[in-house]
Amino acid sequence: MLIQVEQLVKDYQLNKNQKGFFHAIKNLLMPEYQKKRAVNGISFSISEGEMVGFIGPNGAGKSTTVKILSGVLKPTSGKVIVNGMDPFRNRKKYVSQIGVVFGQRTQLWWDLPAEDTFDLLKTIYKIPDATFKKNMDMFSEMLDLHEFLHQPVRQLSLGQRMRADIAAAMIHEPAILFFDEPTIGLDIVAKERIREFIRSMNQEKGITMLFTTHDMQDIEKTCERMIVIDRGDIVCDSKVDEIRQFSDSERKLTVKFGRQYDRIELPGAQMIKEAGNTKTFQFRTNEVKIPELIAELMSRYEVLDLTVQETDIESIIKQIYEGGAPAYESVS
Repeated sequence: MLIQVEQLVKDYQLNKNQKGFFHAIKNLLMPEYQKKRAVNGISFSISEGEMVGFIGPNGAGKSTTVKILSGVLKPTSGKVIVNGMDPFRNRKKYVSQIGVVFGQRTQLWWDLPAEDTFDLLKTIYKIPDATFKKNMDMFSEMLDLHEFLHQPVRQLSLGQRMRADIAAAMIHEPAILFFDEPTIGLDIVAKERIREFIRSMNQEKGITMLFTTHDMQDIEKTCERMIVIDRGDIVCDSKVDEIRQFSDSERKLTVKFGRQYDRIELPGAQMIKEAGNTKTFQFRTNEVKIPELIAELMSRYEVLDLTVQETDIESIIKQIYEGGAPAYESVS
């Protein structure tokens, strides 16, 4: 396993501040602390080349875990081995083998052209000339970096900056890449372009990738596996397709009819929305089979078009947070 986490615990000491002048003086002279556990003995492993979504609500412990995995924080207890190293103890050597992308922060020099940052990274990581040129040519072509490489970073749009940041995180060919909200604030076209590039890099270079994001489309379109953490505990670790099965099998059927019908009856389905000749029905696959429902519909009514919509991943994750998922069982 490339990433091995065993019984990871991280506690923080928080100052017990109380209101009032007397308590302020007391806290200054004799501060009192309380322990807050951010990560509660979690264990998981990730294989080389895997793309894994690591998600959870705010305060769940995901950011703390990723900071430990990237060598920024020291765990309170437990064991973390990434690519054969302890991320915190072997940090100097370790950081040369990872890349990190933060959607709300940049590693580019703000007042300098983006190309200057790439030249600096080439020196820092001691990247051979041939490797640097090969990667820059590939990234420029796939992400259209040549459009803005000569512009100061402060003049770039958010989409341009994110493309440059992702290229900067990959320029030294890391074994592992950590993404934190890589498409936040981007439009649909920019998001899809970045997702396509990420998938291509995973397939071509076999880079192991871990995503923390609130955009479930990032997970669905890039990852095969998802780890869900809540209040410091892992509540689910499964394939994305399997997590979909945690839903209550609810589906929506949107139908455009060829003419207006005063009444439409579909056994096992309930109409929930109507807009002219287009109507939306809700049904459960454990009560009625989709082929049977469509066959019944086509035999009784004039249908121009129809679409079956699965339960969106956000709703499924909400069910998991609320305790609607089966007992946690790791796939690692």
